[in-house]
Amino acid sequence: MKRDLLGRRLVVTGAARGIGEKVARLAAARGARVTLIGLEPDRLCDLARDLGPTAFWREADVRDGTALRSAIDEAAEVMGGIDLVVANAGVVAYGTVRQTDEASFERVLDVNLNGVFRTLKYATPHLERSRGHVLVVASALSFMPLAAMASYGASKAATELLALTYRQEVAHLGVTVGLVHPSWIDTDLVRGAEAGLPSFQALRNRLPYPGNVTTSADRAAAAIVDGLVRRRSRVYVPRAVVVANWAKGALNSPLA
Repeated sequence: MKRDLLGRRLVVTGAARGIGEKVARLAAARGARVTLIGLEPDRLCDLARDLGPTAFWREADVRDGTALRSAIDEAAEVMGGIDLVVANAGVVAYGTVRQTDEASFERVLDVNLNGVFRTLKYATPHLERSRGHVLVVASALSFMPLAAMASYGASKAATELLALTYRQEVAHLGVTVGLVHPSWIDTDLVRGAEAGLPSFQALRNRLPYPGNVTTSADRAAAAIVDGLVRRRSRVYVPRAVVVANWAKGALNSPLA
C-alpha cells in the first residue's frame, strides 16, 4: 500500500457510509489523518476505531452551519490544521417534477448544494493556511438530465458551478479545487432505488454506457484518493464519464 498521504490532514463529510466511508478508509491506509463528519454517530465511532488512534469524528449535519463550522474548527484543532477536504455529503430523491413535493426538493438542495457551500465556507480559513486541496463530489448528472431525478440533477449542476466559482476565488490563496463526477456507484442510495423503484432500474438499463453500469464504491474511492494525492481538477468515475461531459450538448437532446 502506498503511503503517499502520510501526515496529510483530511476532512470527509458524509463519512458514515458509502463513498465517504471508503475514501476515509483508503486515505487512512495511505497515511492520512482523517476527520469523519456525518450523521450516524455509532457508525462514525466504529469507523474511527477501525482507522486507528489518529482518526477523529464528529456528528454534524451539513444543513446546520453552526454545527458544521464547530466540527471543522475542532478537526483543525485536533489535527493541527486541514490539508484536504472531500465534500461528499449528499442525498437523493426520485420522482418527476410533478410528483416531487416541495419539502423533498428543498431538502435535496439544502444538503447537496447548501451543504457544500457551508463546507467550503468554513474550511477555507484552514485550507488557506495549508494551501490545501478540496474535492467536491458532484455527479455525472451535473451535466446531463435524467427523468425522475430533477432535484438531484439540479443540485449537482449547481454544485459544479459553485465549486468552479470557488476555485477562482481561492486560487490566489494557493488553494486548489477539484470536482468528482461519479456515475452510478454501488452504495445504499443506488441499491435502495433499484429495489424500491423497478422503473428506475428499467430507465438506467436504457441509458448508453457508462450510464447503464454500476461502479464499486472501492473503485470510486481509489479514484478520489488519487485525486487528492495529485490535486486533480476533475475526477470521473468511471473514466468514460468524461465523454458524457465533452458530449453534453448532444446528450441533452435525447435525454431531456
